Amino acid sequence: MKKIILLAVALVLAQSATAQTCNRDCLKGIITQYLAAMLKHDPKQAPLAAKVRFTEDTQELKIGEGLWKDIESLSGFRQDIIDVRKGVAGVHVKAIASGKPVLAAIRLQIEGGKISGVESMVVRSKEEGMIFNTDAIVKASDAMNITPAAAQRNKRDDMERLALLYPKGLSIGSFVKADAQFAETAYRFENGQLMAGPGCTFFKGCDHIREQGLPTLAGIKAQVAAVDEEQGIVWLRMNFGKGSLMRGDGELSVFEMFKVYDGRINAVEAFMKEVPANTPFLWQY
Repeated sequence: MKKIILLAVALVLAQSATAQTCNRDCLKGIITQYLAAMLKHDPKQAPLAAKVRFTEDTQELKIGEGLWKDIESLSGFRQDIIDVRKGVAGVHVKAIASGKPVLAAIRLQIEGGKISGVESMVVRSKEEGMIFNTDAIVKASDAMNITPAAAQRNKRDDMERLALLYPKGLSIGSFVKADAQFAETAYRFENGQLMAGPGCTFFKGCDHIREQGLPTLAGIKAQVAAVDEEQGIVWLRMNFGKGSLMRGDGELSVFEMFKVYDGRINAVEAFMKEVPANTPFLWQY
């Protein structure tokens, strides 16, 4: 029995050590390498594992397909989400592909310093995104890149809980009833469009994110894609389900960042894309 316990402890320590082999700088560097390889249309220039899984827009593809084929350049907008504990490097970028702006959310799973999995979503037009205000996406926002002081940071479990109150509010049609906690200055951008918070004029009442009118999206699905504990960012992967589109019977597929510290959501920024009804998650984290 003693040998079994010692073996179990050794395995836990080994797994913990493996997770820490790629620190914050390492993970950020892998994002940079991956994007550089995309610009050269050459997956071999990215640090890929021998067997890497690649999806784009909930479709299994061979790495090198999709946006890899027609990307031309990157803009000045890049927002990283670094989860050192889970070995996840995430990024939202605006790129130029086939001469037009596109929005891309990319989640890289890192194991042993190599990319073992890539989940990506690419929004190429207003028709695909429902909202598509790319001119407003110039650089990473100041609010999302505030580094919370140690006293302001919440524990990882609390960060996840606070962020998940957001889809809970959507599921019942009220952030107030869900007791979602927002800072007074909290806002929400979706595909570059200010949709809630101070200065919002998109629809009546949107200037107060907590009290704004919401659709009831009972079929919403959400899972935590990454938690950047140092920067206070929770990254949710969501499908908003039936009723989430202004037209048709499809659904919104979403990568959404929540800036969480001081026990509140301080900013929300999302990239989202229309998908057919009942589109499943291909990844479980």
